[in-house]
Amino acid sequence: MGGDLQNPTYRDVSKGNSGHLEVVEITYDPKKVGYETLAKLFFEIHDPTQANGQGPDLGSQYLSAIFTSNADEKRIVHKLIDILKEKGLKVVTKVYEKVPFYKAEKYHKDYYKIKNKQPYCYAYTKRF
Repeated sequence: MGGDLQNPTYRDVSKGNSGHLEVVEITYDPKKVGYETLAKLFFEIHDPTQANGQGPDLGSQYLSAIFTSNADEKRIVHKLIDILKEKGLKVVTKVYEKVPFYKAEKYHKDYYKIKNKQPYCYAYTKRF
């Protein structure tokens, strides 16, 4: 998401100069789970303090960011960031308004499964 190029390819994004970020799109039923619960999980399954990427994946396309769909989501995210900062974390997560989401090409989906590797970019850390 992000960037100026429409329908970017993985190669466009992986160069790190397209302005796009590698993200996942979450679709949820608010009758089953609230946005705040999902946003908390977001901050607990990656490192919101790493400024140059995530884990060993370095570059502008791997920065911590969240795209919000409305003012309420934005308010919740900023509230959670403030809580984390009060706990002493130097949160670098950027908050953007939702823009078009471009799906990855088939060869880049299910990366860990295709490569038969263990995920290395995230780990659960209780923060709330």
